[in-house]
Amino acid sequence: MADFDTVREITSAWPGVEETTSWGQPTLKVGGKMFTCMAAHKSAEPGSLVVRVDFERRAELLEEAPEVYYLTDHYTGYAGVLVRLAKIRKDALRGLLAGAVQFVAAEKKKKKPARS
Repeated sequence: MADFDTVREITSAWPGVEETTSWGQPTLKVGGKMFTCMAAHKSAEPGSLVVRVDFERRAELLEEAPEVYYLTDHYTGYAGVLVRLAKIRKDALRGLLAGAVQFVAAEKKKKKPARS
C-alpha cells in the first residue's frame, strides 16, 4: 500500500524535485511548479493524491482503472487526477509521477514568453 512516503521515495533521486506544502498538505514541485500533492479538499477520499495530467490522459486513466483513479466536482476544472494511494501499484505510481513531471515541464515551456 502506497502513501506519501512512497511518493517521496520514488521521486527522491529525481533532479529538481523539492518538497513544500500546499493547502497544509505535502506537495512536490519541479521548477517551482506543483506536480503532485496530497488532496486537501473535503470532497477527496482520505489517502488520495492529486497528480497533474492533461485532460486527455485523465480521461484514459479514469476509464482504464476507476478503482484507482477518480475525480470529484471540485477537481474537474483542473488538469489533474485523484489517485487512491491504497489501490495503485508502485510501478504505476512511478510512471504516473514521471508523466506529471513531464506535463509540468511542458506547461512551463508553453507559458514562457518568446525572446526576440
